[in-house]
Amino acid sequence: MDPSGLARLDRRIAGCRACPRLVDWREEVARTKRAAFADWTYWGRPVPGFGPPDARLLIVGLAPAAHGGNRTGRMFTGDRSGDVLYQALYDVGLASQPASVHAGDGLELYGVRVTSPVHCAPPANKPTPAERDACRPWLVRELHLLRPTLRAALVLGAFGWQAALPAFAEAGWTVPRPRPAFAHGAHVALDAADGPALQLFGCFHVSQRNTFTGRLTPEMLREVLRSAAGAAGLPTTKG
Repeated sequence: MDPSGLARLDRRIAGCRACPRLVDWREEVARTKRAAFADWTYWGRPVPGFGPPDARLLIVGLAPAAHGGNRTGRMFTGDRSGDVLYQALYDVGLASQPASVHAGDGLELYGVRVTSPVHCAPPANKPTPAERDACRPWLVRELHLLRPTLRAALVLGAFGWQAALPAFAEAGWTVPRPRPAFAHGAHVALDAADGPALQLFGCFHVSQRNTFTGRLTPEMLREVLRSAAGAAGLPTTKG
């Protein structure tokens, strides 16, 4: 565990300007805003991970939302996807409160860190493969810093799964060949030569497309969170 190293990494991520298309988009959204948030000063920068530096469970999303994390400066904060995720984390005892409104609202995560393979809000929520690859070194460095305590990872959605597997490999875990396929409830152990295995879980993304249609229900999300937390050695509640 290296709290100062993770804090330095977060500051470096927030200053990244590597992808011109993403820089232009995130800053344009921050200028024009959404009418409902006209009085906000948008973050408008890359959004670093959120959670304690000694996390045992890492949740990996896709990218910040244009009017969510790109507005608030915190992962999954201020949008419908975040509402679903943080409610579920609260329900199973891994978060201090059920809602995530802004970066200073007092929310704490217990043993859990939330991050994404792409740190800038992309147009139409679709980063390009080149943007995904350009952002990977940030995730690899984050994984290196978390390795002393990290025991499980829960990846939300197929894009995050495909983006995260190479990062896990670069950070020292062994990804099986052929690569494990994404599925809701997928579970595979990634062995490491110099430490404990990482228990990897898959979950449908908490997007409105999935939650509004019932493809991902609150109970499905709570169930996979409990499984991942259990593999990480974190206690959960049954509420």
